[in-house]
Amino acid sequence: MRASDNPVRDFFLQQAELFTDEFYFEPPARQTDTETGGLTGAVPEPLDWEELETRVRDCQKCALARTRTQVVFGAGNRNAGLLLIGEAPGQQEDLQGEPFVGRAGQLLDRILAAIQLGRQEVYIANILKCRPPNNRTPSSAEIENCEPYLLRQIELIQPALIVCLGLTAAQTLLRVETNLRDLRGNVYNYHGVDLVVTYHPAALLRNMGLKKYAWEDFQNIQKLYKAKSGSQ
Repeated sequence: MRASDNPVRDFFLQQAELFTDEFYFEPPARQTDTETGGLTGAVPEPLDWEELETRVRDCQKCALARTRTQVVFGAGNRNAGLLLIGEAPGQQEDLQGEPFVGRAGQLLDRILAAIQLGRQEVYIANILKCRPPNNRTPSSAEIENCEPYLLRQIELIQPALIVCLGLTAAQTLLRVETNLRDLRGNVYNYHGVDLVVTYHPAALLRNMGLKKYAWEDFQNIQKLYKAKSGSQ
C-alpha cells in the first residue's frame, strides 16, 4: 500500500486489506457476546458520517440498547483539530443525547474556555455511545462492541490531537493497564496522531485536589495544540 499524507487513513486501509470483513483496531481475539448470542462485531465497511450515526442509533449489540433513553453519538466540529474522548454518557447525557452536558460537562466547558477554546471548535465523544446503568464502569464486552464506532469517528475527523479524559478512554485507546497518574504528562503516538491523557472532569468534581494537575495538563494541551495548528 502506497503511503499518503494521512497516516490514520493509511492504518485503517491497511487493516481492511489484512482483515477484509473486519474493522478492528489492532484486532483482539473475537469473542462471543453472551448478551446477544452473536459475535462482537465491528463496522464492516467505511461509513460516512450520516451512515455511521444511523448505524450507531440502530445498534442493538448489547443490553445497553434496552436501558438507554438516547444514543449519545458525539458533538462538535467534525473537522476539529482537537478531539476529546470520555468514558460513557451519564444521566443528563442520556436524557439530552449530547455528550458532557451535566456538571462534568459544565466544568469541561470552563476548562476549554480557560485555554481559549469553545465546544464549536472541538469534537467530543465517548468510548461508549449508551449510558451504563447507574453510571457504572463500562464492561470489556461493551467497550469491544462500541469501540469500532469511535475508531471510525477518529478516521473521519482526522484530528491533530486526541485528549483522553479519564482512565477508561486512555486504557482503551492505548491498550495498557497503566494507572492514570503514570499516563499523564506524556505524548503518545496513536497511529500518527498525538494523544495525551488527563483526568475526567467528573473525577475533578469528586476530588478537588486533582484540579491543579488537570490544569497543568490542559495548559500543556493548549501549547501542544497551538504548535500543531500553527495558531498564536
